[in-house]
Amino acid sequence: MKTFIETIGPEFSKALGESTIMVGASMAITILLGIPLGILLYITSQGLIWKQAWIRSVSNVIINVIRSIPFIILMVALIPITRLLVGNSTGAIGAIIPLSVAAIPLLARLVETALRHIDKGVLESSVAAGASTWQIIKYVLLPEATYGIIQAMTLTLINIIAYSATVGAVGGGGVGDLAIRYGYYRYDNVTLIVTIVFLVVVVQAIQLIGDKIAECFKK
Repeated sequence: MKTFIETIGPEFSKALGESTIMVGASMAITILLGIPLGILLYITSQGLIWKQAWIRSVSNVIINVIRSIPFIILMVALIPITRLLVGNSTGAIGAIIPLSVAAIPLLARLVETALRHIDKGVLESSVAAGASTWQIIKYVLLPEATYGIIQAMTLTLINIIAYSATVGAVGGGGVGDLAIRYGYYRYDNVTLIVTIVFLVVVVQAIQLIGDKIAECFKK
């Protein structure tokens, strides 16, 4: 065990740091863009609020196309864009763009689903009271759907972690890269098992924390 810690310990710390950077940055970008996109999808489908069929149609096509592409293929296809935006298509920084592109449509669709569970009577009352679109979003949609949105964010974060492990297959760094380089290529079952257990524990912890936070907003 001492030999394992001395050999893999520094590599694991480095991989953990890389995973934290790529997952954290990607999640931040996904929240900033995915939640507004989900709201846009919802309000443009509602005749009571802001029905814009063409906006919804274009957004739906883009989201469905991205979600239909396997992540590893999407990552390769985005290499030119990634290089243009961050100057590098490998490593933790290079993984942020494809991770974000893959996760934003997922969160947007989950947010839209959460909003669809809102009682339409609440919306009708807000519109009848003369509330603007922004007021409806701020004071009705977001408060009413907070529980579902938090659950959506939790699921999206778990998916980003899964995607980040895939990034290791093409030199993206992180815990997935460590598992492949040491666990798979070097037939090091101990390293492979340690990384798997670590990822399972992290995902379980995130799900538990997300559920606890969401429960605070459950109505």
